[in-house]
Amino acid sequence: QVQLVESGGGLVQAGGSLRVSCAASGRTLSRYIMGWFRQAPGKEREFVAASSWSGGSIYYADSAKGRFTISRDNTKNTVYLQMNSLKPEDTAIYYCTADLLPATSARIMGAGSHDYWGQGTQVTVSS
Repeated sequence: QVQLVESGGGLVQAGGSLRVSCAASGRTLSRYIMGWFRQAPGKEREFVAASSWSGGSIYYADSAKGRFTISRDNTKNTVYLQMNSLKPEDTAIYYCTADLLPATSARIMGAGSHDYWGQGTQVTVSS
């Protein structure tokens, strides 16, 4: 079993930066790939980024490339999403996911079924 707890969300002005965290717990976390998804009001849930614990497999959505960076601290079992140059359209609830490897890119980046979800953390970007 895996448990995921997000934190670090808040209110930030456009152009600012924010880092959200996902604290993971479980016996075999190294066998999972970690991801970030987000859902804005009235919109579909969308993929943001994903990374294995080794960093050997990393994925970014086009909307995240160049502005967002996914990283991890294996000693703390924590995955981070550093968000820079934030825009109002980045406003959403950000969720952490975990999927058992091996997993296809379609499953990793899909908005549907994932093995584990966190409760989400709200990120609001003001204009």
